[in-house]
Amino acid sequence: MPRIPYVVDSAADASALVAEIRARRGGKLLNLDRMLLHSPALAQAWNAYLGAIRGNLSVAPKLRELAILSVAVLNGADYEFAQHLPLFLRAGGTAEAAKALRSFDAACDDPVLFSAAERATMKLTAEMTRQVALNDSTFESVRRELLDDQHVVELVAIIATYNMVSRFLVALAVEGD
Repeated sequence: MPRIPYVVDSAADASALVAEIRARRGGKLLNLDRMLLHSPALAQAWNAYLGAIRGNLSVAPKLRELAILSVAVLNGADYEFAQHLPLFLRAGGTAEAAKALRSFDAACDDPVLFSAAERATMKLTAEMTRQVALNDSTFESVRRELLDDQHVVELVAIIATYNMVSRFLVALAVEGD
């Protein structure tokens, strides 16, 4: 059970904001959205910001979704994992790699399932999620694998953003759709 009841669809459906959310989500309204709708200003900002994070950045979709799944595993955000697993698979990730993430530390060192760029992303995600500050060696590994300052900045923003999302979901016990 969620800690706060969801806004029911019938109470929200007439608003322009709900239409914007549904448009971004391909017609759906998720439990996350129903929770956010308790604060229309928050829901509107969230929708715009997450839309930009997911749709307007140059980080490869597979790397973005790997970072998001990694955050979800590290924070115990099962809802987030379930929502992003299909996106990871569509972006070229494998079911075997997704399963391996459940043993996260071992997965970070697996050169068979994960490329050097993916392992660097996972280690960056782990440090940002667990300790916030980064080791210089981790940062340099990410720089070496991603090369471009824009990609590094965007990847850090993706990880930071989905830490926010997972903490929101877990704190309010948002249930799977």
